Amino acid sequence: MHIYDVIIIGGGPCGLAMGVEVAKSGLDYLILEKGNLTESIRRYPLRMKFFSTAENIEIGGIPFAISDVKANRNEALQYYRKVACYFHLNFKLFIDVDRAEKQADGTFLTYSNDGQIFQSKNVVLATGYFDVPRMLNVSGENLPHVSHYYDEPFRYSYTNVVLVGGSNSSVEAALELYRHDANVTIVHKEADFRTKVKYWLVPDVKNRVKEGKIHTRFNSITQAIEPGRIQIKNIENGETEWLPADFVFLLVGYLPDEHLIARCGVELDPVTKVPTFDPDTFETNVTGLYLCGTVMAGVFTEKVFIENGRDHAAAIADHLSGREIRKVKELIDRI
Repeated sequence: MHIYDVIIIGGGPCGLAMGVEVAKSGLDYLILEKGNLTESIRRYPLRMKFFSTAENIEIGGIPFAISDVKANRNEALQYYRKVACYFHLNFKLFIDVDRAEKQADGTFLTYSNDGQIFQSKNVVLATGYFDVPRMLNVSGENLPHVSHYYDEPFRYSYTNVVLVGGSNSSVEAALELYRHDANVTIVHKEADFRTKVKYWLVPDVKNRVKEGKIHTRFNSITQAIEPGRIQIKNIENGETEWLPADFVFLLVGYLPDEHLIARCGVELDPVTKVPTFDPDTFETNVTGLYLCGTVMAGVFTEKVFIENGRDHAAAIADHLSGREIRKVKELIDRI
């Protein structure tokens, strides 16, 4: 069996950035991705626009040239593919990894769910968090008309749509659905939209709410979902009501795959689910196993994103190559 210097699990922006850095360092590596390249971005809403400006989601020093300031989903998908092509990155697609196990000789065996095995001296987990939605654990959550992912508006025109959540994903979906003739209601457990909603969306959604074109139920949580309706409860007065709902989107966020991380032998905080790692090298409690990007966030997914997660790759590559470790640019407080 061929022994790679590094196996990178995850082919999103941070995984690709990791591939670029180890390639520049002359290391023998392989990227394993469970879908196609940047699979998570492919599953974003079709008209989504990034919060970060284009230069802040560049990788490998390759300029992200677009006519606007902020990239949309399609532009990002094309950009990251061109970067992968430019650097001739070595990857295998549609490899769903089950675990990476450290062996007695110090190497790792990485096992896929279809029985493939890959051997390496080091492993980098760069799996992000978009694959694991936060569950509400209410009855009806798995019904066919319920989803944790919003795609596009045309399927839902002239229907009753309930969006659970008050962050970017819910607000963007609500505005798009309203403009495509859906009857939209936002249910959110807080008293107003989240403060981190994209600044250019806030006046738009608040004006549509004021006009009665988008309905809201703040201070409310989901109690149950049935075909054609959803039951919510106001947490201030305890009152419950049923809302008509041909479709329900539970857009309450996503989490890193703690079970995959644990199967690789990495220790996690039992409450925050933040893995154990060195804040300078990003090496975990398992020697030779590293975390790159949003996979390290635990429940604090708002703290790590492409803009700062891409920089982890440089520090990891330095540590793997025995160089002085470049300090990661911190845009926000560490976890």
